[in-house]
Amino acid sequence: MPYWRLSGFYFFFYASLGAIVPYFGLYLESLHFSPTQIGTLMAMIMATRIISPNIWGWLADRTGNRMRIVRIGSLLALVAFSGVMFGNTFMWLSAVMLVFSFFWNAALPQFEATTLSHLGDNAHRYSSIRLWGSIGFIAAVAGLGPLFDHYGVQLMPSVVLYIMAGIWVMSMIAPEGPPVPQVADHQPLAQVLAKPDVKALLIICLLAQASHGPYYTFYSIYLADHGYSQGTIGQLWALGVIAEVGVFLYLHRIVPKIGLRPLLLFSLFCGILRWLLIGTFADYLPLLLVAQLLHAATFGIYHAVAIQLIHRNFTGKNQGRGQALYSSISFGAGGAIGSLYSGYIWSSAGSTVTFYVAAGISAVAFIMGWKMVKG
Repeated sequence: MPYWRLSGFYFFFYASLGAIVPYFGLYLESLHFSPTQIGTLMAMIMATRIISPNIWGWLADRTGNRMRIVRIGSLLALVAFSGVMFGNTFMWLSAVMLVFSFFWNAALPQFEATTLSHLGDNAHRYSSIRLWGSIGFIAAVAGLGPLFDHYGVQLMPSVVLYIMAGIWVMSMIAPEGPPVPQVADHQPLAQVLAKPDVKALLIICLLAQASHGPYYTFYSIYLADHGYSQGTIGQLWALGVIAEVGVFLYLHRIVPKIGLRPLLLFSLFCGILRWLLIGTFADYLPLLLVAQLLHAATFGIYHAVAIQLIHRNFTGKNQGRGQALYSSISFGAGGAIGSLYSGYIWSSAGSTVTFYVAAGISAVAFIMGWKMVKG
């Protein structure tokens, strides 16, 4: 298995997230955009995941050339993001973000399917490769905070362009996955989606990511409003992903012992606790540290478990579209809904209420998982 060539792509892809998610909101705020405008722009990045992964997933399943899709998407995302350098009006950045994210979101689901194809019967070892994405995220958030403190957050677009170039280079190095074996009892995609537990799983994935909306869109702004420096903000983001790396290192041993369903429920319960802590104790750093450590569960365990549940339910020729559906429903629709509601509630009711709404969404996801998801 080409471990390092697969891991390198995850490193740079999640490093781009480590630059965009914590600092793009601060960059937009420096351009004097309102919370509603910031929430809308962040939602646009997420919203293309509703459509983009499914288009590219359909193409990949028909052609069998997943890595060609990844390479084309990575290159065109790099070209599109360069548009940020040529204008800073709301309408211009809206157009740039739509085009950029359409291609950027094409890459990851097909790369996930490629990685799982290489792993074969060892899908539980996915976390040992994916952890390099977390390391890339940590490197970005921890390194860029002090950099932006010193030189200003206006440097953010240039940094992202260099990282996007790294994604494209790694996509050229990573190999195509082995051919997908033909499944004798292959089910049409519509039949898979009609299963109650599959529908429930996808709705839970949507809710889990929607609950992260205030965090991904406004956490950095929230901390800055409470007097934290950009260096400290970057360290708090990094702490969460360090905890995530710790989980990825050992999760392949834990999953066979505990099972996927209990781990999914645990991650959703931790989401309830995490958003309540952040919304209530912004000025109390020790509890913010605890909340960031819970990222190990709310994203690390959740994502690794969800990927495996999707892989288990979408087999054979449905693998690419299964990962695309997971990406589009969870990170796409869920992320877009999360960014939009957080922008509007933040403007009308304030930050604390916004995080309490996120906790309520996590609670609904937990109840659905308890009642409807199979082990």
